[in-house]
Amino acid sequence: MTALTLAIVVAFVLGYTCIATESLTKVNKAAVALLMFVVCWTLYMFDPLQYLNLMHPDYTGGMAGMAEKVTTIIQEHLGDTSTTLFFLMGAMTIVEIVDQNGGFNWVRGVMKTHSKRALLWRIAFMTFILSAILDNLTTSIVMIMILRKLVADKQDRLIYASLVIIAANSGGAFSPIGDVTTIMLWNKGLITAAGVIMEIIVPSLISMIIPAFILQYYLKGELKMPEENCNCNADLGDLTEIQRRAVFCIGVGGLMFVPVFKSITHLPPFVGILLVLGVLWTTTELFYSHLTHGHEECECGTMKRVSNLLSRIDMSTILFFLGILMAVACLSEVGVLSAMGEGLNVIFDGNHYLVTGIIGVLSSIVDNVPLVAGCMGMYPVAATGDMAVDGIFWQLLAYCAGVGGSMLIVGSAAGVVVMGLEKITFGWYMKKITWIAFVGYLAGIISYYFIRTFVF
Repeated sequence: MTALTLAIVVAFVLGYTCIATESLTKVNKAAVALLMFVVCWTLYMFDPLQYLNLMHPDYTGGMAGMAEKVTTIIQEHLGDTSTTLFFLMGAMTIVEIVDQNGGFNWVRGVMKTHSKRALLWRIAFMTFILSAILDNLTTSIVMIMILRKLVADKQDRLIYASLVIIAANSGGAFSPIGDVTTIMLWNKGLITAAGVIMEIIVPSLISMIIPAFILQYYLKGELKMPEENCNCNADLGDLTEIQRRAVFCIGVGGLMFVPVFKSITHLPPFVGILLVLGVLWTTTELFYSHLTHGHEECECGTMKRVSNLLSRIDMSTILFFLGILMAVACLSEVGVLSAMGEGLNVIFDGNHYLVTGIIGVLSSIVDNVPLVAGCMGMYPVAATGDMAVDGIFWQLLAYCAGVGGSMLIVGSAAGVVVMGLEKITFGWYMKKITWIAFVGYLAGIISYYFIRTFVF
């Protein structure tokens, strides 16, 4: 490792430390992430030629074409990052529209209970199932919106929100469309839909059930329901029951349609999200077109139009995502991530349970997408054995990269968005939840070992 590479790693570690200690520094994590992104890439530009020769051996432009090549690389990473950001913004807006227009009212009625522990199990299984059908990011947003309508106590809601992160990541790990990393492995042909579902669903369930069982003892007493701020149903500008259900069906049904749209058109998922947002936006505009100017000042009237709801989107979370993903992209471009994967393989002598287990732990620290991408590039597919299609390595990689992100709140897209929505601090999550998520993660790996050894 050169001195410049070490400086980039140090800059990333320092930035990450500031993000982890946000509650102490009182500096917004988005600001630190943006600085970390810029500093890492600025250091990269001190001697980019060494990294171009290392990571892009086909590059022959020399010093003359160096700046243009680096610009192209950054734009490619920014393009990959932007697909995630636009997906996130679209999903957050759709869920906000459905929520503000009463679309989740019936869901709240179905899940309504006076028992805190009963609600915890309902939240856990609904999140687990939805994250396999939709994706863990969208599911987390939906479940947090529902929780806000069911749980008034902030401390209790933090426990439920933490379980949402764990259940969403666990549910996404066994589904070929439930997480970005499983989509990558599935599209590359390293896992099959039937194989990953049959062999990973039990470990994923265990990684959710054990933490839920532990977290239920954090909850005591009966639920106190949040008070409604305004009687929207009485407002002349509010939607009818049929219109509210239409908004729900278009919003949530549209989110479920996104994977289908992708498989039909082969366009990136964010295009499908924007399609759903456009349809939902048009529909609500038509619903509200009858309102008069007298309702414009009522929060339950035209304030629910999409043009007004856009201001409610948490842009600090979006910018945090941008900074983190682009900083990790710099680590990838200097060869740190691939070197880390190769080192793990050597240290653990090809023991794929240990290698993927460590990768899962690392995925809670850095983004799991470049880690999985690095593994896909490092390890060739074999005809038979652990590295074959649906082999132990690839299936464990899908499980570990997905579920491992639950151990730190910034370790997954679900964790980052819940962190932003519920203002959960890094320190609180690490103190209260990390060890619980790790126990579930480890139990899932052990169960997978027994399944592969004695069942399949």
